[in-house]
Amino acid sequence: MAKEKIVLAYSGGLDTSIILKWLKETYDAEIIAFTADIGQKEELDGLEEKALATGASKVYIDDLRDEFAKDFIYPMFQAGALYEGQYLLGTSIARPLIAKRMVEIARAEGATAIAHGATGKGNDQVRFELGVAALAPDIDVIAPWRLEEFRNDFPGRAEMIAFAEKHGIPVTASAAKPYSMDRNLLHISYESGVLEDPWFDASAPENKEMFLLSASPEDAPDEAEYLDLEFAQGNCVALNGEKLNPLQVMEKLNELGGKHGIGRVDMVENRFVGMKSRGVYETPGGTILFTAHRKMESITMDREVMNLRDSLITRYSTLVYNGFWFAPERLAVQALVTESQKNVSGTVRVKLYKGNIIAAGVKSPVSLYNPDIATMEADPTQAYDQGDATGFIRLNALRLKVSTGVEQNQ
Repeated sequence: MAKEKIVLAYSGGLDTSIILKWLKETYDAEIIAFTADIGQKEELDGLEEKALATGASKVYIDDLRDEFAKDFIYPMFQAGALYEGQYLLGTSIARPLIAKRMVEIARAEGATAIAHGATGKGNDQVRFELGVAALAPDIDVIAPWRLEEFRNDFPGRAEMIAFAEKHGIPVTASAAKPYSMDRNLLHISYESGVLEDPWFDASAPENKEMFLLSASPEDAPDEAEYLDLEFAQGNCVALNGEKLNPLQVMEKLNELGGKHGIGRVDMVENRFVGMKSRGVYETPGGTILFTAHRKMESITMDREVMNLRDSLITRYSTLVYNGFWFAPERLAVQALVTESQKNVSGTVRVKLYKGNIIAAGVKSPVSLYNPDIATMEADPTQAYDQGDATGFIRLNALRLKVSTGVEQNQ
């Protein structure tokens, strides 16, 4: 009989390398290793050889960067998503794409299960598994870190390193690691280790080597740089007059933002599983895109449409953070977002300087801003009669006067 097949989300690090070997032995199964290229750069070097040497029967390393930028990052930025007012959801938004591709591979290979190396304390386990549940409810999910048998075998990092050495698993690891890191096209996140102390200053000069995408603001150029971003229906389609696809936009913005020390965030956030967690993030390109998009909306988006969309930002961001990308409610909100963006077109000019994004101009062929109406001088259009404001104020004041009168008579 043919062996069972399991598709493993494989990064090549210590955890997933150990898990690959452990799954193969424990389940007597063929392990198909899958790595999504979503912008990890040099982290992908040698992964296929490493997975095969560890025992994988087949390896997929799929370039998903275009899809990631076009179908995940861009729609999320149209929604103005910002988790707890700070986090641009760089890790969160990558997980549904990985889950989607794992399901596709499982179908193509006839696999009955999908496995991942996410821990039982984090958000990623939820994101992966909710994605699989939405796309392929018949496929099982194996989460070794939630299995007592696995935790008994590997109570700590030392045991994992010893297992790797015993089985000749080619991993580079040490018993002491100052923090963990996750990188993709949108950001790099850093957490755990020394960062678990919220008083630890990640921005201190002695810690500057931690950051890979951005210069510290102190070391950024002393001369500001101007950048024009052109938008069409809520999506950035050109930089400084050069037409670019979403992937190219993200890559260029990362380069420019990193150069000028833009996009660093240090926060304590609320994980879906119930605990607080400290994370440090670099999102240089995403921060520029988010800021410019909001500026573009300021002159092209109707006030009540903006209020409605903005009222859903917290809900939408939480859906992404918690792993509900494929849920019907996220799709419903996204339809509203898409409609809200139909006139968000034009050009935004920003100035990049030492960690700052400074507004330097905005224009649009469908601008709702009319200087003739807004002027404090005589209105040549006669569209606004200042005298009309008297009745407007009187009507809005009515309920306040009634409420005050009732309180005074008590």
